[in-house]
Amino acid sequence: MTAAQGTRRTRWAAGSAVALALLFAGVATVATARGDAADGKQPQAASAAVRAPATDSADAGFARDMAVHHQQAVEMSFIVRDRTQDEEVRRFAYDIANTQANQRGMLLGWLDLWELPKVAVAGQEPMAWMTAHGDHDEHGGRSGGDGHDMAGMDGMAGMGDMAAGSGGGFTAHDGALMPGMATRTELDRLRKADGKQAEILYLQLMTDHHKGGVAMARGCAELCTVKAERRLAQGMVEAQQSELDAMAQMLSARGSEPR
Repeated sequence: MTAAQGTRRTRWAAGSAVALALLFAGVATVATARGDAADGKQPQAASAAVRAPATDSADAGFARDMAVHHQQAVEMSFIVRDRTQDEEVRRFAYDIANTQANQRGMLLGWLDLWELPKVAVAGQEPMAWMTAHGDHDEHGGRSGGDGHDMAGMDGMAGMGDMAAGSGGGFTAHDGALMPGMATRTELDRLRKADGKQAEILYLQLMTDHHKGGVAMARGCAELCTVKAERRLAQGMVEAQQSELDAMAQMLSARGSEPR
């Protein structure tokens, strides 16, 4: 297979996965809206209108930013599946691609449901919602309203330092728009690597990616107001923490470690 064919295959596979995820997410978001409306004993249209977040809300910001973050994880996972024959890494990469494509579809589906743009408005930095809403204390000390304990979460001040544009924080560069995202240079290295080298680089890049994703998901679990989105964010935290442990073990088995 040529490099061009491999790139087309990766893009086709990633695009197909996201398309399917969007299809399923459309059903899920409508079902969620109906369920929430029934709980509130309000007509569906009126209930959705009341609960639709603002464009600059934490809910909308998280949905947009995490959709971008997830898309790169899907891309990296499909790349490594073509660069190694190791079944453990290939299965792990497929699971991440499948899970994050599905979650990305849900996030974009919610933005559609709320009739909000899927891309940030001009001049709005990625993760700006974390600093803009980080001083709100309406959710401080709560259990999440859905059974999730928020007591163990990091302080919002620490999350604010992760946001782009904040003093001493992350600055977008070489295609990496948010903390944890791989640069274009790193993605090119992954595309050219083979075998064990590709496995180690993928696991290291995905470890960084998960750490950035966990910080952002914690921000939504603390700041988002839509219960279904908060539950999804908390689920991301728990699942990706488990995957971070698994990747550390896989790196150790290959004589390496996280960067």
